Amino acid sequence: MARIWEKFLDERDGRVYSGAGLGKSYGLGKRPALIIVDVQYGFTGDKSEEIEKSIEKYPTSCGSVSWEAIPQIKRVLDKAREVEIPVIYTIIEGDKDSNNDRVAIKGQLFSHPELLEGAKGTKVVEELQPLKGEVILSKKKPSAFFGTPLVTQLTKYNVDSVIVTGCTTSGCVRATVVDAFSYNYTVIVPEECVFDRGITTHAMNLFDMQQKYADVISTDEVIEELAKLKVREKIK
Repeated sequence: MARIWEKFLDERDGRVYSGAGLGKSYGLGKRPALIIVDVQYGFTGDKSEEIEKSIEKYPTSCGSVSWEAIPQIKRVLDKAREVEIPVIYTIIEGDKDSNNDRVAIKGQLFSHPELLEGAKGTKVVEELQPLKGEVILSKKKPSAFFGTPLVTQLTKYNVDSVIVTGCTTSGCVRATVVDAFSYNYTVIVPEECVFDRGITTHAMNLFDMQQKYADVISTDEVIEELAKLKVREKIK
């Protein structure tokens, strides 16, 4: 299939990356977990609308691309629940008693009233609402691993690979992917299940993750791989 990043590459890029042997694929492990990174109203807006409008209420919103990704994430989430693998969500919340300098990004953006603890902007979107037993981790930095018990959760379920979805591709998704790789998890990124406020940054970070840290494949392929899982132990 055509890849979203191809139009941004020149011939030299193709020769260099392929010549170096980058882009090796590993596939899904035997005990995967699904991680849904920051798919909260602060990053999606209340509804599908152009980003210029959406950021008037939520300055961190990615606009309409969020709402294109959410149904794709839901497809993976439904299959993950069907085959009974762990599902872990992350959210970012500003601290009501802090100036929130450098929460997730430079500056004090998370001092915005819609992004403080308990505000709607910190809530997982209704379409992806967690079920009982699914974990929600609050974080202050880009990676889902930094300052959270995520590794403890993954160890609890003997996880060997992670499917990373959510936003933003160039920020919290990428940071989570790099840390997951650093912890020796096999990493899968469903291309249609991640999104970003920037078109070019989205495409090029997917390319870079595919070359170095993750298998970036289609949502359909991820669902097919999940359907093949032989280990379907009930998570207790």
